[in-house]
Amino acid sequence: MTGTRKIVEVLNGKTISPPPLWLMRQAGRYLPEYRQTRAKAGSFLDLCYSPDHAVEVTLQPIRRYAFDAAILFSDILVIPDALKREVRFDEGTGPRLRPLEIDEIRPLASMPVMDHLSPVIETVRRLRRELPQETALLGFCGAPWTVATYMIAGHGTPDQAPTRFFAYKEPKAFAALLDILAEKSAEYLVAQLDAGADAVQIFDSWAGVLGEAEFAAYAVKPVRRIVDLVRAQRPQAKIIAFAKGAGLFLKDYRQGTGADAIGLDWTIPLSLAAELQKDGPVQGNLDPQRVVAGGAALNEGIDAILDALGNGPLIFNLGHGITPQADPANVAALVRRVRGQV
Repeated sequence: MTGTRKIVEVLNGKTISPPPLWLMRQAGRYLPEYRQTRAKAGSFLDLCYSPDHAVEVTLQPIRRYAFDAAILFSDILVIPDALKREVRFDEGTGPRLRPLEIDEIRPLASMPVMDHLSPVIETVRRLRRELPQETALLGFCGAPWTVATYMIAGHGTPDQAPTRFFAYKEPKAFAALLDILAEKSAEYLVAQLDAGADAVQIFDSWAGVLGEAEFAAYAVKPVRRIVDLVRAQRPQAKIIAFAKGAGLFLKDYRQGTGADAIGLDWTIPLSLAAELQKDGPVQGNLDPQRVVAGGAALNEGIDAILDALGNGPLIFNLGHGITPQADPANVAALVRRVRGQV
C-alpha cells in the first residue's frame, strides 16, 4: 500500500490488513504541544480561523503517531458562526450562541457563509501541501440536526429537549432550518474537497436523542440532502456519516443517507457492526475510556474490534472523540497494536 492513501481505499470498499486508523479529536488537549499552540492562539475560534495555528495542531498528531489520516482542525459550529449567531466558547461551559428565533430562520437562506469560512479553506489547502503524500486529509461538517440543537437552545443540553419541542411546535420552520443548514454545509464540504480533502465526515453528535420518526426526518433526510448536493457537484466525493447513539437505526442509515461509510460509537455491538459491514465500510468503535485506562482494557478493546471487523472494510477509530485525560503513551500503544507492531 506504499504511496497510496489507505483510508480512501477502504472507502472504495477494499479490505486492508492491518486497517488504517485515525482518531476523532486526535488533535486536542491530551497533547502538550496542542495546549501550547492553543495558548498562543487566543480564543478557540481564533485557533480555528488561523491557518497557521490550525495547520500546526492538525499536523501534531501526524508527527507523533503517523496516523493514516489527518482531520482538519475546526469546529462544527463555524457554520452558525458564519451565519452571525454570535458563537463563543466559554471555558468549562462549552459553546454559547445567540438563540435563534422563529422569524430569524428564513433570512438565513440568503446569507453567504464562504467568505467567513475562507480561512478554514486556506487551512485545508496548506494541509494538503504539508501532509505526507500517503496521509489522507479529511474535512468535515456538523449534521444539520446537531448544529440546529445549538442554534435553537443557544447551548448544549443533555437531551436536546428545547430543540425537540421547537421541532414539534414549529415543524415547517424547523424543516426550513434543517434544509438551510444542509445547503450551507454542502457548499462548505465542496470547498473543502476542492481545496484538497480526500473525504469528508458529517458529525451528528446528538442523533441518539431522537425517536424513530424523528431520526428519519431530522437525522437521515438532511444528511441525505448534503450528500446529494455534494455529489451533484463532485460525483466521486467520499463521505463518512457518523450518527452517535443511533443504535439500531443504523441498519438503514447507510442506504438512507447515501454515505460511503458509517461511523459507529462504542455502544454498537460488534455483532451489529459486522452486519453493517456486509453492506460497506464501517469506522470505529473503541470506547475512548479504554484509551484513558490503557493496559489490558485498551488491548482487549482493540483486539475485539479487529477480530470482529478486521476481515472487512474497516477504518479503525474511537467511538467518539479522544478525551483530554488520555495519556499520549496509551495512544502510541494503540497505534502499535492496531498495526501489529507488538
